[in-house]
Amino acid sequence: MKLCLYQGTFNPIHNAHIHVAEYAIKNLDIDKVLFIPAALPPHKSCDNSISIDRLNMVKLAVEGHKGFEVSDIEYRLEGKSYTYRTICELYKTYTNINGKIKFLIGTDAFEKIESWYETDKLKELVDFVVFIRENDFDEKRFNYLKAKGYHFTFMPLEYLDISSTEIRDKILKEEDITHLVPKKVKEYIYKNELYKN
Repeated sequence: MKLCLYQGTFNPIHNAHIHVAEYAIKNLDIDKVLFIPAALPPHKSCDNSISIDRLNMVKLAVEGHKGFEVSDIEYRLEGKSYTYRTICELYKTYTNINGKIKFLIGTDAFEKIESWYETDKLKELVDFVVFIRENDFDEKRFNYLKAKGYHFTFMPLEYLDISSTEIRDKILKEEDITHLVPKKVKEYIYKNELYKN
């Protein structure tokens, strides 16, 4: 099985996340995109009281998408959700992985990859697939990471300018988010009164 991971805070998951995963499943040589919500993200401050809600929203968002799956692995591992630990666990869990795990990551996060926990070990375990999260993108500025042994390719897909921060702000201002998140995610947010303060 050729596995591709999509790890993130997903606070909340939105249409740009789905857009990236759909592109990956159609255009990369993979069998599955495994969404992994971070239970306790080390790099972002996040309201831990809605940690399970973030997982539930990802499950709702991927319903009906062929080749998409959600893992609660970081909810079962104690402590902070370090990618290196998660990847090691996945190689133990999925004994039929063919080749290296592919890892979807945005340009904004990939720029900070050297600050990640056990980054020198992590770069040996995965092939990064980098999606562009900015306008006027210049891939040359990432050349130094190739020189340091990071294996990565860029996904040439259209940049969708949606962020979870923007969605949370709109909810606070009672503005419409229909065009930003999957329908079931929107319903879940309003039913559970998330991001109201």
